[in-house]
Amino acid sequence: MPIVKHIVMWNILGDTAEEKARNTLRLKEAFEGMRGRIPGMLALEIGVDISRVDYACDVVLYSEFETTQALADYATHPEHLRVREQLEGLRIARHQVDYLPL
Repeated sequence: MPIVKHIVMWNILGDTAEEKARNTLRLKEAFEGMRGRIPGMLALEIGVDISRVDYACDVVLYSEFETTQALADYATHPEHLRVREQLEGLRIARHQVDYLPL
């Protein structure tokens, strides 16, 4: 069975570049703290945009799961729910794609 890819992109709250950078770091560290704690999660990577073009998202999460069920279980896993709650209000836009490679 192919690995399930889960990609999420956010724009981050911040009135100044410094505030946005602090919030971005909080998000990055919170998600990286889930590594090794989610059954069925094979990979997790957080990337911060360096292009600074006006249409780019600020942060991207790339993760891989063993199965579609493992991805579904991740959505309600206590560690994921804790991170979501911890970061409430920091994300001002969110985009997501889940897919199986062809």
